[in-house]
Amino acid sequence: VHGNEQAGIKAIDLVMKMLEVEPITNPDFTFKGKMIGLIGNRTAYSLGRRYVDVDLNRQWTRDNVKMILQGKGDSEEWPVEWMEMRAILDLIRDIIAENQPEMVYLIDLHTTSAAGGIFSICTDDDESIALGQSFHAPVIKGFLKGIKGTFMHYFNSENLGLPTTMITFESGQHKEPLSVNRAIAAVINVLKHIGCIRPEDVENQHIKLLKDYSDGLPSLAELRIHHPIRPGDGFQMLPGFKNFDRVSAGQKLAEDHLGPIMSPLDGLILMPLYQKQGADGFFIIEPLP
Repeated sequence: VHGNEQAGIKAIDLVMKMLEVEPITNPDFTFKGKMIGLIGNRTAYSLGRRYVDVDLNRQWTRDNVKMILQGKGDSEEWPVEWMEMRAILDLIRDIIAENQPEMVYLIDLHTTSAAGGIFSICTDDDESIALGQSFHAPVIKGFLKGIKGTFMHYFNSENLGLPTTMITFESGQHKEPLSVNRAIAAVINVLKHIGCIRPEDVENQHIKLLKDYSDGLPSLAELRIHHPIRPGDGFQMLPGFKNFDRVSAGQKLAEDHLGPIMSPLDGLILMPLYQKQGADGFFIIEPLP
């Protein structure tokens, strides 16, 4: 859903090709279910930008969706991202109507502007957490309380009308080549976890890649602090922070037009902002036992 985060799109394309050729070298290979890959924001993707008019991953409120589905207002004046939302909603509804699935799993693939560890963001649903743990990477809880209008907020069982499990996976820094490989490994682990492919058909390298990059990181953590950015703040993150760097209460993390921004508590920093677009300066998480 962010046009400058293109590792996930490359990963989906490569997984599709792997599934296509697998039966040639492995005659016993079978695939259960249906896998469909979507580019969330085609316009932003073509421009290499996070978004064009508004952040698509902050627009999925029930009021917005209701208005878009009903076509209220002048659609010619809608933000580009609202047109993308309408296309996504129509497409997913058509896919469900055509295939009549018993359940739906959605994985939202992202990358970050900062380097550092990989992680998954889960809902409070047990199946979402179990899915996150299958990545062998840190699972972060509480994000749905910290921000609003995300893809994860809307795509759930209540809104789709059938059992739905949603998870987000952050595979690394935007331009890091291995971010594609880790996204591939995550998708394959999802397919194995939900029974689309057999465990014996999955190469160990996919698990090893995720385990190696998660070494030393907490298996489970919870969001404690979200620093939002408002227009005109002049937010500037101090250089050098990476995902999962330890920060201390009172440590200077950034500055804006009001002056220095200090960490309010001890914890681990996540997604420090090192790109022009974005309304989240940083997050601070706390490891859970």
